[in-house]
Amino acid sequence: MAVTVSFLSSTVTLLAPNESRPEEESGTGSKITVMPVIVASAIVLFFLVMGIICWKFYFQDKYKRERGTLKSTIWALINGHRNALTVASGGGVCAPKPELQDDLMGLDLKTGSFTLRQLGAATNNFDSANKIGEGGFGSVYKGELSDGTVIAVKQLSPKSRQGNREFVNEIGMISGLKHPNLVKLYGCCIEGDQLLLVYEYMENNSLARALFGAETCALMLDWPTRFKICVGIARGLAFLHEGSVIRIVHRDIKGTNVLLDKDLNAKISDFGLAKLSEAENTHISTRVAGTIGYMAPEYALWGYLTDKADVYSFGVVALEIVSGRSNSSYNPTNESVCLLDWAFVLQKRGNLMALVDPKLRSEFNKEEAEKMMKVALLCANASPSLRPSMPAVVSMLEGQTSIQEVISDPSIYGDGSQFKHLKYDHFQQVSDQSCSTQDHVFSSDKTWNVSTSTSAPDLYPPSPESMY
Repeated sequence: MAVTVSFLSSTVTLLAPNESRPEEESGTGSKITVMPVIVASAIVLFFLVMGIICWKFYFQDKYKRERGTLKSTIWALINGHRNALTVASGGGVCAPKPELQDDLMGLDLKTGSFTLRQLGAATNNFDSANKIGEGGFGSVYKGELSDGTVIAVKQLSPKSRQGNREFVNEIGMISGLKHPNLVKLYGCCIEGDQLLLVYEYMENNSLARALFGAETCALMLDWPTRFKICVGIARGLAFLHEGSVIRIVHRDIKGTNVLLDKDLNAKISDFGLAKLSEAENTHISTRVAGTIGYMAPEYALWGYLTDKADVYSFGVVALEIVSGRSNSSYNPTNESVCLLDWAFVLQKRGNLMALVDPKLRSEFNKEEAEKMMKVALLCANASPSLRPSMPAVVSMLEGQTSIQEVISDPSIYGDGSQFKHLKYDHFQQVSDQSCSTQDHVFSSDKTWNVSTSTSAPDLYPPSPESMY
């Protein structure tokens, strides 16, 4: 009930407690209530979006800072100690400069430091019974630390200048990297003229030894294991090229530089020849160093280095895994000079399955084998522009993307006579080396360098006996 009260010229209407004004609509109150909720939601959303943007920029900036710091650290180490050794007069022994150890200690390389006493105790004073490999720049020993950790110790020869350079390069490249398909570097030792690298121990030695070694040390790898190894190598390279804080071109991908752990997982090793890949540069013009039979043509002939050189090497290794044959121990014929040539011949004939290792008999996945060979040949294309990236290779092997059909045209590099000439020179070297000594150990996949220096030693050199 409404009561009207008049005060002179003004009239005021008093409403009963439960009575509303006639002009009010029933929905107005709810609209007034909803408005603050909308405004509050918009404010929350605004701050949420701004927070995400700030978070993204912060971590992008942090990533760039970390990458820049690590890159500058590595450059300082490698460039500052490229000739990090002194030569004792008369003896020809190369000893590390005294400041090398101090500089390594001062850099945040995320790697451990060992004493010569520790490593001597771990390897029983580098007993020959513990020797598991030998290369041009030193020997590799199995050892066990006091805490039970089994290790592999690479003892670089004090007579090797190149070994000193690769010691510095390896520490710089691999110390800050962690990936399931990369061999872990535990640390190093620098004492007197001794340079030692300490790695995690790989129970099943190298891929080359597993595939091509003597019957006493070769492994019978079934098809699922071979496919797993191939994918593992691809993942490791994809990480080096695009997944890590720094971008790295390995330069020496081959069977002896792929190690196998107790579960036969593949791990890439030996970064002595690795190069930092600059994102702002399309390629690196560099002195050629690597292994004949695994080097991309544009790199072997002209020193033109990109990550596609590793892709090429991967293609060759993948063919070795499928076929069980070594590209470097292939006997040249009128049709082909290496395993890769023979694979291209079979591809043109439409008979790729003839490449599969006969030891597998029929116990393999034909679809996976065909896919693996097609990806390998795509990777080993003579033209780097036609090779896929390593992340794309992983995607193709895992069946996430289709494989591009490309047949290599050898005419891209003329008749390939220059490259074949290198290969035939290599076989001549093999035939000339009928025996080995303790001072000079020769492997059929001997590394090669255009200059007078050679490349990195194999961590676990094979004893190749498979010839095709």
